[in-house]
Amino acid sequence: MAPLDRAISSHAGRSFEPDESSLYRFLRNSHIFSSAVREILETKFLVDTCDDPITLPQFHLLKLIVLNGQHHVGEIADLLGVSSPAASKNVDKLERLGLVRRTPSRIDRRVTFLIATEKARDVVNRYEAHKLERLIPLFDKFETAEIAQMSRLLERFSVLLYAREIEADGGCLRCAVYGQSNCPIGWVLGNCPYDKARSRAALHNEEEPA
Repeated sequence: MAPLDRAISSHAGRSFEPDESSLYRFLRNSHIFSSAVREILETKFLVDTCDDPITLPQFHLLKLIVLNGQHHVGEIADLLGVSSPAASKNVDKLERLGLVRRTPSRIDRRVTFLIATEKARDVVNRYEAHKLERLIPLFDKFETAEIAQMSRLLERFSVLLYAREIEADGGCLRCAVYGQSNCPIGWVLGNCPYDKARSRAALHNEEEPA
């Protein structure tokens, strides 16, 4: 018996009776959608718009700094979900590429902030503009209600899946910095680190006049 057949058989008699063909189609299309997002919306579009060899996590970090202002260097490990040495390595690379610069706090000289350069802002803006340019013609193939329904279903399924399978870990790059207030994924995973970073950045920017 195939693995999918065994899984369906073990579920027999419960409230939801899965159909093999519908489950297979869902799993197949879910993986194809995930691959399309990773290979096209992320990897290809980043290569198209950024001349520097940065990784997706590094780009997400860069985008967060561009959108939300200065951040403590010490916050980066939490945001990336990596160790402090690994975070420092990512920051060093972005600095060498001229995408971020370090600056000491005017209030506490022991604290170092990361600031996005104009080059970084240009990279993020070009990436977002390129993505919209390529996606809008695809959206024209759908009704507005279809897009809204697809968004709701994707969010609902993702929340349910994370709630069952993943424990809160603090680090989160899952929305690719397309954040929203009271994100349900962030709530399931133990509070969105981007929300915390936004709040800290707003406070820092008030305390640290340009």
